[in-house]
Amino acid sequence: MVSHPDRSDVVVVGGGVIGLACAWQLAADGHAVALCDPDPGGGASWTAGGMLPPATESDFGEEEILALNQASARRWPDFAARLESEVDAEIGYRRSGALVVARDADEAAQLDRLATLHQRLGLPSRRVRSREARQLEPRLSPRTRGALVCDGDDRVDNRALVTALRHAVKGAGVPVIPERVTAVESRDGAVTGVRLADGTRIACGHVVLAAGWRSAEVEGVPLPVPLRPVKGQILHLRARPGDPPPLAGERFVRGLGLYLVPRGEADLVVGATVEEGDRDTATTAGAVLKLLRDAWEVLPDIGELALVETDAAFRPATPDNGPLLGSGGLEGLTLACGHWRNGIALTPVTAEAVRARVAGQAPPEAVAPFDPARFTPATA
Repeated sequence: MVSHPDRSDVVVVGGGVIGLACAWQLAADGHAVALCDPDPGGGASWTAGGMLPPATESDFGEEEILALNQASARRWPDFAARLESEVDAEIGYRRSGALVVARDADEAAQLDRLATLHQRLGLPSRRVRSREARQLEPRLSPRTRGALVCDGDDRVDNRALVTALRHAVKGAGVPVIPERVTAVESRDGAVTGVRLADGTRIACGHVVLAAGWRSAEVEGVPLPVPLRPVKGQILHLRARPGDPPPLAGERFVRGLGLYLVPRGEADLVVGATVEEGDRDTATTAGAVLKLLRDAWEVLPDIGELALVETDAAFRPATPDNGPLLGSGGLEGLTLACGHWRNGIALTPVTAEAVRARVAGQAPPEAVAPFDPARFTPATA
């Protein structure tokens, strides 16, 4: 059995970026916090592109998700500055902007529709022709059929972010318990503690359920937790010593169904697949082939890069692609899970919402549409 405190004010279930950020901020507020996760900082948090994309993740009919992304984007500069100051290390936060490129006539037509949506929503993007797109990013293929320039989309090195949050949590005195929580315990409609996989328990007055898709496996939660794992595979490529960086500019590049995110001077993250129903985290040859082929169509020089890593993880998806942020149906139970493709981007606003709930205060207004009770079946 793992040694752990018998009691805590708050137990955070899950140690991805959401759980780590919540634990760090709650400890800063003076709460005694314990965090439970068999692999803190792993999973989807480690296997991500690190994009912070209000515009490039926007889609028709998802205005509320966009508003939440925008609310979090406004908080990112301060969040990054505080974290970097806390741990005395950089997390690769860049106000870089993005290019969404079209590879053929069909994708160009889709970009036109996306540009119209951005204009309607007031997003800072503009449609440019192929020549201007290649002036902004000279390594783009000459076959590029134009692009959207999205100046409001930023990026962060998600692995540096995870590492920094781990250090911040440790520095705040939060015990990290390498065990899975199997159940939330309660009495008379209020949280009393959690039960761990090794059979032990931690008494507490508040639980933050932030275990990604595995949040659905935790017993004792009265409200439905409709989460499913959706596999995503990514590649890490690297320029050889002495060669130019994979991208000439700071912007990350997106195709429709593809992203290319620079890391440092030599590395490039290529992602990501979207695979329903696969519960195996093995990287497949077919996924590597598809990602490399799609990336080569956007950046022909990609064939000169070394393939240094392949990785796969599961995104936590809900039926409407929105997160579960709010009460889990018990006094003292807060859900902070189901962030789909936006876990990194939504970290600051989620942590703020959780802090507010634990303190008995109102969360940010943009969180309201994502109350977990929206999936509770209506009673006759």
